Amino acid sequence: MKNLAATMAVLLAMILTGCSTPLTTREKAAGIGTLGGAAAGGIIGSAVGHGGAGALIGGALGLGAGALLGDQFQGQEQKQQEQQRQLEQNQAELERQRKEIEKLKKQQGEY
Repeated sequence: MKNLAATMAVLLAMILTGCSTPLTTREKAAGIGTLGGAAAGGIIGSAVGHGGAGALIGGALGLGAGALLGDQFQGQEQKQQEQQRQLEQNQAELERQRKEIEKLKKQQGEY
């Protein structure tokens, strides 16, 4: 059981460090879910005499659950980024309008 968990941890570490682009939130959550599920499945499986099968089943279930949660988190991040972009656009427009008002006030003072 310890060898299986260690092997899975090493394989996941190799996969994660071998990626040329940063992992998305979905991918990070899927990896965490896989490790957690494999560990929990291995522990439960070893209690009934099938540690390897438990780890595989737990890893697969953890992968699915982690990917689903990660997808939700990633969607929230994207929504927040869009809201931040819109906020920055609104602030820039307000600043432009403030400068226009100041310009008009100065022009009125000249006449």
